[in-house]
Amino acid sequence: MELIVNGQKHQVDVAETTPLLWTIRESLGLTGTKFGCGIAACGACTVHIDGNAVRSCSFPAGAAQGASITTIEGLSPDRSHPLQQAWIAAQVPQCGYCQSGMLMAAAALIKKVPQPTDQQINEAMTNICRCGTYHRVRIAIKKATGQAI
Repeated sequence: MELIVNGQKHQVDVAETTPLLWTIRESLGLTGTKFGCGIAACGACTVHIDGNAVRSCSFPAGAAQGASITTIEGLSPDRSHPLQQAWIAAQVPQCGYCQSGMLMAAAALIKKVPQPTDQQINEAMTNICRCGTYHRVRIAIKKATGQAI
């Protein structure tokens, strides 16, 4: 099957029911998208499909054919995305495992809502961070969108 990942077409030899996460990691070698829970609960595997945040561990690769898939590697090749810069400035990561999924969820949010309120951030950011950096995530999103903190 053919998938469009980070703007490039890729031929992959996987069953259509293979989770997109494993197709991205194993077939394409893009390991920034993480495996967390395998049941779409934690969000470590979040990618964009046509601009929408999707938990790739439970999304079949076959359902992504013809769509534009963006992984953390495609967000910015050099960490220049405003969210990545704000994440660094706010020192969001501790262990860092959830961060690629968090960044992808936040990027989908600010694409739809350029200056989200705290409530909109809370509603959109359902990813789990076992280190509890939620307050810093909110600060980084506000910083990236030019809002007062």
